Amino acid sequence: MHLKWLELRDFRSYERLEFTPEPGLNVLIGDNGSGKTNVLEAIGYLSRLGSFRGAPEAALVRVDAPTAVLRGGVEREAGELRVEVEIPAEGRRRILVNGKRPRRNSDVAVEVPLVAFLPDDLDVVKRGPGLRRDYLDEVAGQITPAAGADRTEYEKIVRQRNRLLRDEGHNADPVILTVWDERLADLGGRLVSARMSTLERLESHLAAGYRAVAGMDSEQLSARYEAWWLQSADPAAALLAALGERRRRDLDQRTTTVGPHRDDIGLYLGGRPARTHASQGEQRSVALALRIAAFSLLEDRHGRPPILLLDDVFSELDVGRSAGVLELLPRGQVFVTSAREDEVPLAGRRWRVEKGAIR
Repeated sequence: MHLKWLELRDFRSYERLEFTPEPGLNVLIGDNGSGKTNVLEAIGYLSRLGSFRGAPEAALVRVDAPTAVLRGGVEREAGELRVEVEIPAEGRRRILVNGKRPRRNSDVAVEVPLVAFLPDDLDVVKRGPGLRRDYLDEVAGQITPAAGADRTEYEKIVRQRNRLLRDEGHNADPVILTVWDERLADLGGRLVSARMSTLERLESHLAAGYRAVAGMDSEQLSARYEAWWLQSADPAAALLAALGERRRRDLDQRTTTVGPHRDDIGLYLGGRPARTHASQGEQRSVALALRIAAFSLLEDRHGRPPILLLDDVFSELDVGRSAGVLELLPRGQVFVTSAREDEVPLAGRRWRVEKGAIR
């Protein structure tokens, strides 16, 4: 599987772009600010239907343009998959897959599996639980479309329940709250089950990825799902009970204080929390292991390597960690960006990015 072609119109810094990459390694060389990361962001968008930078839709539209357009063709065994997205500066976006609206947007991530290594991946290890939840949900959604759909619907229900709590406080109708609780518990239970199943499948890949990057004699990297309310084998029943237990607090604070939107994925080196006890170098190795594990799991799941994006990664790595990444990852189609040509220790097609064009 590989991206055959990419067309952009008024996306980020590009007024017009047509790009036909190689099915193997593609190295994009250009000065800072030349638009290299914008190209990777567009490729990532065709899989995730969202920015891997977390940017709002309006920020993707070129300044003073009414609409951004992304089109791409992905070659698969079943034939070419054509993804087209129109993103207006204001209003709703329009998505077509092979000329039709997808039944679920989350289906696209399964059809176009993709892993992105980014300079700020270290934040997944060092910062709060939201980034770790996003990581796990992203992997789960590329394995099972329902996981991505469940998260989207769960977040919608949380917002609606929070709106009721915020607007009504202690005057909120308990019958209506119970209806929201039951819906939240059903969706949240499915979301947590998908997360835990994905984390279990990632476990061996995480350990192997960390050893490859940090050395075979390094400490063991492990991960576990952390939710104080998960007291039984039935996540939906456990969440419903916790929502009942926390109702008074929710009414006081006017927000939903328990559920998958507040859980964490604990990362441990030698049994100690990597977030607080690992060195900077160890944390960077953990961050790399997370992406390596995702790549390996998706390759196992789909029987082919996912598209791989490496955004200015080698400038952040020492020789040892670079070697570990290179040994495991350059399979399938790879896109690498760098400001310096000698920084990328890979043999492949070199592209120059400048003045809104790729040559």
